[in-house]
Amino acid sequence: MSAKDVIVALDFPGKAETLAFLDRFPAGEKPFVKIGMELYYAEGPDVVREMKARGHRIFLDLKLHDIPNTVKRAMAVLSRLDVDMVNLHAAGASEMMRAALEGLRRPDGSRPLLIAVTQLTSTDDTALKRELLIDTPMAETVLSYAQNAARSGLDGVVCSPLEAALVKERCGADFLTVTPGIRFADSAVGDQKRIMTPERAGQSGCDYIVVGRPITQAADPVAAYRRCVKDFLG
Repeated sequence: MSAKDVIVALDFPGKAETLAFLDRFPAGEKPFVKIGMELYYAEGPDVVREMKARGHRIFLDLKLHDIPNTVKRAMAVLSRLDVDMVNLHAAGASEMMRAALEGLRRPDGSRPLLIAVTQLTSTDDTALKRELLIDTPMAETVLSYAQNAARSGLDGVVCSPLEAALVKERCGADFLTVTPGIRFADSAVGDQKRIMTPERAGQSGCDYIVVGRPITQAADPVAAYRRCVKDFLG
């Protein structure tokens, strides 16, 4: 799978709303999509199968975080859904991440891309210190988590666009950066705190950007998606 793409977050409450959104795209235009907790918990694995049957690449965003054996077994189940990318929380530590990789590997040797969430883009330095009791500054925390993921054999991390270039410097150009927190300059910020425009993200070392509301809630979602792709790819 070649890097550098826009992933559309299908943050809808059910399959009907999701299909109504996707049906607005021309038949030959199949965006890379993200299925998150809301949609997956509402519809189960069948919604993943339907999106694959429609020709979409899928990032299954369930952010696993549990003891290593549980994560390994869960990843084996998710891998059978033929998704293209899955994730877990880097806070689960290296043993959990290595177990996840083992679970993901299919009998033919293939597996989805596996990325680790460093810190949520809704978390800022104040929450990091006061609530999570992490005194290290945000950027250094993200970089440390990213290095743990790289040493564990993962393909990349989820980080904010503000840290993507630093992750590349620390972990190598081939280590993927998947970045939410993307907003057009004229979009509402919402609950995101560490954000960037698609154009700047494209210049900052981001491989994949994950975009939800600026596309899904736009008056013309297809036009918004195409604008995002154009701005990101330059």
